[in-house]
Formats: sequence, structure tokens, C-alpha cells
Amino acid sequence: MLLKEYRICMPLTVEEYRIGQLYMISKHSHEQSDRGEGVEVVQNEPYEDPNYGNGQLTEKRVYLNSKLPSWARAVVPRIFYVTEKAWNYYPYTITEYTCSFLPKFSIHIETKYEDNKGSNDSIFDKEAKDLEREVCFIDIACDEIPERYYKESEDPKHFKSQKTGRGLLKEGWRDTQQPIMCSYKLVTVKFEVWGLQTRVEQFVHKVVRDILLIGHRQAFAWVDEWYDMTMDDVREYEKNMHEKTNIKVCSQHSSTVDEIESHAKERT
Repeated sequence: MLLKEYRICMPLTVEEYRIGQLYMISKHSHEQSDRGEGVEVVQNEPYEDPNYGNGQLTEKRVYLNSKLPSWARAVVPRIFYVTEKAWNYYPYTITEYTCSFLPKFSIHIETKYEDNKGSNDSIFDKEAKDLEREVCFIDIACDEIPERYYKESEDPKHFKSQKTGRGLLKEGWRDTQQPIMCSYKLVTVKFEVWGLQTRVEQFVHKVVRDILLIGHRQAFAWVDEWYDMTMDDVREYEKNMHEKTNIKVCSQHSSTVDEIESHAKERT
């Protein structure tokens, strides 16, 4: 098991980010879904928890075979998906990733949002008080992203919002920017297979870090698209984008899901 805490600051408030996150996830999923790969939304509905209150439950299938390293593609089916289940009780969320083909693999993410610059060192004391973890700051403006994902229009160093006036984030922006908020993410990766555990867990954390960096850059770079939206507006946008994305993804997989699950049972 490899545990890390990621902290990603944004030039937004926690309430603003609530809209921006939903918009970004929906738009990004649609953009990244092509040729049968991407995100299929299986479930998205209100959910009530006795401890956390009212929230939203989503379940998705993430098809990503081509994004795996060559050594991983050699041991998984040609059509490969990960199940994502998320419970959103904003400003607290829980996300879990599992794979029926790899029963000893899982990712567990707990997220909390606060209006500060990542300065709360005890935010996860209740969840992981006695667990050793590495704290990793992610800078949306200055950290490098994989070259294939770079777009100048989504670079916070070059983008300035017309609606908010925020942007052109330079080195040290977290110390001067107002407003500012932070996404705190406690990420646990498990792959309990002898000989591959360390390699796989380290690889998954690298992928998680890249996804967090890219997604938060986009959430800010698209701020003028979502800034005037209400929660009802963004939920309607989310619904429409999910329908469009499912059409792009599911047309390639309608006849293969049973094949995947059957293959997984055989391997088990």
C-alpha cells in the first residue's frame, strides 16, 4: 500500500470550485473519450448518507487500455476498464477505483476542500492520523505536465480570466493570490501482487498526479465558461455531456462488457 497526500491550490473560492469541478470533469471526459476509450457514466443520482447527509453518487467505467504502459498491456484484456464510484458530500468526497480483472488492485481517494493555500497539516488526522504519508504540493502554474497534454490556452501562466480578472499566475502566486482555495486529497493505492506491487503503485501515483494537475489547470482555464452557472445549470450541463460521452464510448463496447467480465471470472 502506498499512501500520499496531494494539495492543489486554485485561484478560486471553495464555493466557486464546486461548480468548476463538475463542469471540468464533464467536459474533460467528453474530450478524452474517443475510439471506444474514455468514460461511460453508469449511474449519477442523489444519495443520502447517515453521517455525511445529502450528496451525489456516481458510477463510471473508465476505458483506458491504450494509456497503460506496454508491460501492463501485455497482461490485461484488449478491452479493459476500471470502475469508479464516487460519493460527493461537498466539501468532502470519497472516490474508489476497482477492476474486476485485477481484484487485488484499488485506489481510494478522500478529498476535502478549504479556503486556504494548503496550510492545514492536520486536515486528515481523523482519517490517517497514525499512517505515514508523503505530502505532495501540485502547482497548477509552474509544474510541468506531459508534453502531449500541453495547451497554451490552458496554461495558467498565460491565461487571464475576462470575467474574474484572475490569471497570469507567476512563480510564488500562492503567497499573493486572493481568493485562494485548496483541494486536499488523501490517495491510497493498493496492488497486492508480489514482484509487481511497488512498480504498479508508483506508476499509478504518477498517473494520478498528472491527472490532478491537468484537471485543475483546465478547471481554471475554463472559468469563463462556467463562472455564471448555478448548480442547476451545471447539473444540466453534466447530464447532457454524459449522454453525449456515453454515445461516443458505449458504441464500441456494447458487445464486449460481458466478454470482459467472463474473462475476469476465468482468471480469478
